Amino acid sequence: MHQGSCEDAAHRMLSARQIMVEQIRLYGVTDAKVLSAMGQVRREAFFPDKKMAVPEVAYGDFPVPIGWQATISQPYIIAYMTARLALQPGERVLEIGTGSGYQAAVLAAMGMQVWSLEVVPELAAHAKKALAEEGFTSVHVRCSTGVWGWREESPFDAIIVTCSPVTIPNALVEQLKIHGRMIIPIGSETEGQRLVLVRRQETTVSYEDDLSVRFVPMK
Repeated sequence: MHQGSCEDAAHRMLSARQIMVEQIRLYGVTDAKVLSAMGQVRREAFFPDKKMAVPEVAYGDFPVPIGWQATISQPYIIAYMTARLALQPGERVLEIGTGSGYQAAVLAAMGMQVWSLEVVPELAAHAKKALAEEGFTSVHVRCSTGVWGWREESPFDAIIVTCSPVTIPNALVEQLKIHGRMIIPIGSETEGQRLVLVRRQETTVSYEDDLSVRFVPMK
């Protein structure tokens, strides 16, 4: 590809990314840290199939299959779930369901310390490579089920879950710090799923129902 063509392609990607961020803002996500990170991270770099890494797909307002029965979530849902955690730079975040690695990159771009679990070996390897190539070398990715969390690295300030169990795993709640937050989709593909915001207090745990969503099942 000629230099001019490369520059044109990069410009189209940047323009699509800016349009995506503005659309997320119009949808009601106003967290400046989230919007800034999503304006920085090159979403196209996280597609395992590079034929999908075109502006219309990479920055489209829809989830995209990435193989192995996984998807890269709709940009708005990523922004919404991240914003609901009210994150502060330097906080320790556990992600369940690394997938493409894009959500972990957004968290890292916000200044978080990130640990991420992915059950599919091929996706875990892809995410590690993509994150490293994009400069997010501090994200820790491990191939493992997310049901049991990452106990040796706990407790976490926040947990974000991008696959849906039928009920909330107790291990994840236990790995939250006091005043920690977790956003998690709960339910099944047949009976429907909803986001739940979990807050751990000193003596209680609260559960707040949120949006209806659709995620792949937790394995």
